[in-house]
Amino acid sequence: MPAMSLTSHYIDIEGVNIHYVSAEPDLNKKTTSNNKPTLVFLHGFPEYWQAWQHQLSYFSDNYRVIAPDLPGYNLSDKPDDISFYQVPNLINFFSKFIAAVSQNQKVLLVAHDWGGAIAWPLAAFYSQYIDKLVILNAAHPSTFTREMINNPLQRNKSDYIHQLIDLNAEDLLQANNYQYLCEKMLFADGSAVLNADTKANYIAAWQQTGVINGMLQYYRAMPQLAAKSDEKANQQVKHVSEMKIPNIRVNVPTLILWGEQDEAFVVENLNNLEQYVPNCTIKRFKDASHWLMHEKSAQINIAIENFINT
Repeated sequence: MPAMSLTSHYIDIEGVNIHYVSAEPDLNKKTTSNNKPTLVFLHGFPEYWQAWQHQLSYFSDNYRVIAPDLPGYNLSDKPDDISFYQVPNLINFFSKFIAAVSQNQKVLLVAHDWGGAIAWPLAAFYSQYIDKLVILNAAHPSTFTREMINNPLQRNKSDYIHQLIDLNAEDLLQANNYQYLCEKMLFADGSAVLNADTKANYIAAWQQTGVINGMLQYYRAMPQLAAKSDEKANQQVKHVSEMKIPNIRVNVPTLILWGEQDEAFVVENLNNLEQYVPNCTIKRFKDASHWLMHEKSAQINIAIENFINT
């Protein structure tokens, strides 16, 4: 648990109860926080709001910070209908969440992994709610699809998704006290993201009824997944010749923070990104992994704050 004082909330969005934590600056301190934005943090797989503990602690001194559990995760509701987890529905859903918690001001949206997969089109189609966007190791949907079509290494890096849409995926993730999930969360040097305390917290979150299924729903609802060489195509799994590159154009100022040792994404996802995000700044971390906000927390916090103030 972060050292700052977090408040836990629930909010009903279209009949789905979303848990989130928030913190606000101490009004007794000298602060100009009233002139600064609310920061909303969207985590990815297989985390929950605590993924952002270092950022929440850092920014809560001067900013209002909010970090939800995505639907399907931790203390948030876990809708059964897989169509709920399709990206068009998720971005509409989170536009309503942001509108409900934003106190009538645009927010600065910070997102990682699946949170980023939601945040990219959310910023594209609901820019009225977003002042600036910060993305940590979440490929833009247009460049990601381009790389899936053209880059065999990206297809290889995405092979794990086939495990997550398999009928036995829940058993895989739960086996040996969630060994699969823990082994996925490694820094670039091979050390563990989760220390003993945070590992216990994560396992407690994963153990809750419906969480493993809820996390997997995001993958089951993916619209385009490249088929393996020996795999039959279906509605979700497509041969690369059938995949279509979406035109997702983001016009809000955007900062991309990228660990180049990412096991899920090739760095080529950043190539020609300006075609879709004309007002973007890219900051690369050559020795960091997918888990950038844990691995380089101090540098990430400074980069975000500098971006807020530009």
